[in-house]
Amino acid sequence: MSPIIDYLLNPEFMVMVLAAIAAFATVASFVLPLLTGDRLGARMKYVSSERERLRAERIASLAEEQRNAKLRREPKSFMKQVVEQLNLRKALETDTTRERLKMAGFRGQAPVVAFLFFRATLPIVGFLIVFFYLFFVKSYDLAPIVRLGMSIGGAYLGFYFPNIFISNLIQRRQKSIKSVFPDALDLLLICVQAGMSVEAAMNKVAGEIGSRSIELAEEFSLTTAELSYLPERRQAFENLGKRTGLAGVKAVGTSLIQAERYGTAVGQALRVLSRESRDMRMAEAEKKAAALPPKLTVPMIVFFLPVLFVVILGPAAIQFMATRAGN
Repeated sequence: MSPIIDYLLNPEFMVMVLAAIAAFATVASFVLPLLTGDRLGARMKYVSSERERLRAERIASLAEEQRNAKLRREPKSFMKQVVEQLNLRKALETDTTRERLKMAGFRGQAPVVAFLFFRATLPIVGFLIVFFYLFFVKSYDLAPIVRLGMSIGGAYLGFYFPNIFISNLIQRRQKSIKSVFPDALDLLLICVQAGMSVEAAMNKVAGEIGSRSIELAEEFSLTTAELSYLPERRQAFENLGKRTGLAGVKAVGTSLIQAERYGTAVGQALRVLSRESRDMRMAEAEKKAAALPPKLTVPMIVFFLPVLFVVILGPAAIQFMATRAGN
């Protein structure tokens, strides 16, 4: 054992190990960025496909109005069959549900079908899992009525789990958009003042801001696509506010609608909105900073003060015990 320890503590061996670690870190620093997927490129590819989908839907609707013919139906999947057989669309699907899914980044009919399917099946799955565990695995010496109530609680949790999941996605998406939106407005203002149209400005800002917030870049790209294919430009700006659910983004959409309707200056409105967005971001930061002292009170009492008392009173206690032992 001693020769192995001596070999491991040999300076030449340690230098060799450190050199190997440094070489591996250098190679990894160059290779990992190449192996990481291009999230922005994937999102932009999705936006491009979404633009083509909007264009196809517009052409299909015009053809339907002219020919009064029905579009070809998509093949039914398992989730779709369950949703249709149980008539879950009529029972659970609402405008609020569709808007919340869009705010979470899910678009189209497939996410709606998946949401309704999990909303209907997770209560049953939650009930069966808790019931099987409490009645056949471990009962914790609980009464049968209590175990049955806990099983019903598992079903209740399963029913609301999809809503909780969507709410977390919405909050994460809104946080990403909020942090970059004032800078995006500044870039949008610069592009508009340079003579670019709103569509070209949004498309340019989407490419520039994508490295910081893929969500905001995606929303701007979708708005550009809707401005190109929707019959009313007002609807595209309103959809931007609905998809994000943020008051600042809705205010920008309203300003752009008024600017196009009444011919007012877009640059001045964007400048004011950009200043307000920065003020709102600063106010939120100050609010978080003001909330830190109450949050730090409990950790200080639990972790800091006992250690401080030990440091202060420890030497005195040691001297007292030593004096008592000497006597």
